[in-house]
Amino acid sequence: MATKNEKYTYGDGSRKAATATARLYKGEGEIIINDKPALEYLSGNKTLMAEITDPLALTQKQKEFRITVRVKGGGMAGQVDAIKLAISRALVTEFPEFRPVLKKAGLMKRDPREKERKHYGLRSARRREQFSKR
Repeated sequence: MATKNEKYTYGDGSRKAATATARLYKGEGEIIINDKPALEYLSGNKTLMAEITDPLALTQKQKEFRITVRVKGGGMAGQVDAIKLAISRALVTEFPEFRPVLKKAGLMKRDPREKERKHYGLRSARRREQFSKR
């Protein structure tokens, strides 16, 4: 648990409807998401866990930080991408020399794709009623 005077580096990220804020403390490599261990929060999904730790693995900083994350909104995939961006931004704040490495890997860019709104006269954003010739 973080004490009041403990120094940390901050980063935030978003994807679709999900927003995440990450704090990097000096530590031994544990990741806590919304007051739960990361693997527990991700329901034991190891591929999502590997995706979250991509920025740390790329910079060889897996065992140097204790990371606490607050994430809300969206689904699991959007939350994972938001967390990944938040951790990347926090790492660049702490170590500016990592920016080119993370940028080349595509971890510094927010994915701009959003859900398209439903349009008038259609079933959903683009789905129409089936056309009948007769």
